Amino acid sequence: MNMYYPFVNTPLPYPYNALEPFIDEKTMHLHHDRHLQTYIDNLNRLLEENPALQKFSLEELLLLWRRLPCHLQAPLRNNAGGVYNHRFYFDGMREPDSPSSSPRLFEAMAHRFGSPEKFMAQFKEAALSVFGSGYAWLVLDRGILKIITSANQNTPLLPSGALILTVDVWEHAYYLKHYNLRAAYIDDWFRVVNWDKAEERFTGIISR
Repeated sequence: MNMYYPFVNTPLPYPYNALEPFIDEKTMHLHHDRHLQTYIDNLNRLLEENPALQKFSLEELLLLWRRLPCHLQAPLRNNAGGVYNHRFYFDGMREPDSPSSSPRLFEAMAHRFGSPEKFMAQFKEAALSVFGSGYAWLVLDRGILKIITSANQNTPLLPSGALILTVDVWEHAYYLKHYNLRAAYIDDWFRVVNWDKAEERFTGIISR
């Protein structure tokens, strides 16, 4: 995946209509081709104007923005975060009800939250708690699974943790199909979660 300047909008890992009927094709076109593309264009423009930043990867940009001059901090955080978060979200989905196996992650969920089902209930509650726009995340922090939220395009790249799963709760992620019913969207999103990808991320972290 393209992780350095100039950034390009890499294709989705599935057709635009692959998540039907739970996430509609038109939303996927708009979300990927317009919303994500805008963040990519804005990030490339910002880096074009600041060549010293072009050598850093996307993740490195998200870690160093606090050390930049004030006028660069918010634009870099918002646009680099918009690229990273959207890519992570899109890569974490797949065709509905696809066969999957996530034994180690589900075992860890059961240990931490009581069961995978209880994790899903708590994750949904966290996603519903986001005021306005943002994300809910499952992360592994110091060896412990945690559910956290982030506002806008902030990215919780924890020095001591790693990201496993996220749901985008900006209205553009669900409004065409679900209108203002965020809870219904989250229920449908669970039907297209790529648990194999989540397992891959989880096992990659714990094997380091």
